[in-house]
Amino acid sequence: MKTAILMMAHGSRIAEANDAAREVAAMVQELTGFEIFEVSFRELHDPNIQSGIDACVAHGAQRILLMPYFLFMGAHVLHDLPEEIEQAQKRYPGLVMEMGGHLGAHRKLAEIESERIGEALDKLGWR
Repeated sequence: MKTAILMMAHGSRIAEANDAAREVAAMVQELTGFEIFEVSFRELHDPNIQSGIDACVAHGAQRILLMPYFLFMGAHVLHDLPEEIEQAQKRYPGLVMEMGGHLGAHRKLAEIESERIGEALDKLGWR
């Protein structure tokens, strides 16, 4: 069974923010080795989540793991993203779709924030 990963980000009117999500998606695809790996946006930018699902199907996916690229468990993660999956399930009744967990509190995120603090301190000359 061919599996796809769809990374779902919030989306922004600022193109650079969306580009960063695409860069992360490319890095994750490289790390995981999944052949079918798409990124989509909940709001404000294309491709939207339904288009991302369509792209996975067009590449031959028979099941999709939809991964929220969201830090917090807010309304999007709790309600909107599951509704997107329900909507797509009506269009693709035989397609297996499951949602993974959001980023949440994780030690690696703390490590990244610590690195950013160090970079800022160095840039400011405060160390």
